[in-house]
Amino acid sequence: MLFPAMLSPPRLPFAVRALNAVARPVARRLPQLSLDPETLLALARANTGLEDFGTGVWRHGLSALSESLESEADLTPLGRFIARQEIVTSLENRLQIRDWHARHPEIGDERIERPIVIMGMGRTGTSILHDLLAEDPANRVPQTWEVERPCPPPELSSRDTDPRVEESRAQLARAEHLIPDFKKMHPMGALLPQECVRILGPEFASMSLPATYRIPSYAHWLHREADLSEAYRGHRRFLQLLQWRSPGRWVLKSPCHLWHLEALLAEYPDALLVQTHRDPLQVLSSLTSLTTTLRAMAGRRVVPTEIAREWSALNASAFDQSVDARESGLVAPERVLDIQFGEFLREPFETLRRLYAFAGLAWTDTTEARMRAHWQAHPADEHGRHTHRFAATGLVEAEERERVRRYQDYFGVESEPV
Repeated sequence: MLFPAMLSPPRLPFAVRALNAVARPVARRLPQLSLDPETLLALARANTGLEDFGTGVWRHGLSALSESLESEADLTPLGRFIARQEIVTSLENRLQIRDWHARHPEIGDERIERPIVIMGMGRTGTSILHDLLAEDPANRVPQTWEVERPCPPPELSSRDTDPRVEESRAQLARAEHLIPDFKKMHPMGALLPQECVRILGPEFASMSLPATYRIPSYAHWLHREADLSEAYRGHRRFLQLLQWRSPGRWVLKSPCHLWHLEALLAEYPDALLVQTHRDPLQVLSSLTSLTTTLRAMAGRRVVPTEIAREWSALNASAFDQSVDARESGLVAPERVLDIQFGEFLREPFETLRRLYAFAGLAWTDTTEARMRAHWQAHPADEHGRHTHRFAATGLVEAEERERVRRYQDYFGVESEPV
């Protein structure tokens, strides 16, 4: 059994039950693989022929991740294989990015000017907003394929035809085979915009890891203990490499920035921030469903109510920190635009015009036409509708509502029926 008997199949999403059937024969063929940091460091060195990982918080992150995976994740053989591959890839990318910077010091002179950073919580419309902004040729988004394998640096003339695009498509197809319902929750594509959580992967400071694996100790380190100043410097080096031969006006996205606003703004003091807002209980319910599906790919212990409690605490912390940042002046009013989810869905192009005016960018008929074509070609239920229920979280609605009241009151976020 890849999934515990305490969770009978009817109580889990269809994707989890399908994954159980697909993964079981694969898992039987996989050996027990080491997740020891020194073993994986040696493997990355051997695979790349490079030695210099550099110093910094990433070593603490790698150690915390390895310990948490071993002691808490209850990985299946397939999950252990996936985690090992993910760690080794991040280490290889780290080595190669540092090597390119060392051999071409001019990469470090690349300026990241006035990036637009979408920092709304997951499930608040950030992905479709990012996708629409990517339709403007003047905007530069990090595409999935180049974030997964950034070296050699992408070339402007071949960004859509680089051989790594097809490699990424094949990898995503394998992932879709394992979790067929995931595309209902989050679109995947080699040429689609990718989040900053993946750019922070080589720094081992990525909140995508706790979404994929049950690693509460690592999550605690990441959100409560780690100083990510060095990690955001690594984030800048990653962007410098990507834009060296493929320039543009950066449009970035991730909810992870909500927990680390001070580090983000220290590295990008001229960043323009866009915070999207939606009823936190809807966000919590959707994230619980999404994480349940993701973790079933790697772990035996998948308990939706436990996942809901994790997200409840994490989200409340991020919401409070976003209010603190406004009240303290860390985020000045003139550098942030707030977008309500319902308003965005009702008037997407008026919202986009407002965003362009806020950022001082030219809104053209051509830009609007491209964005409208994308909006019409990719409806929200393009791959089927993602259904989830707050009741499945096992949490008490009134208690959760009180927990996020300060945030809702401050930003005027309407409650939705749950």
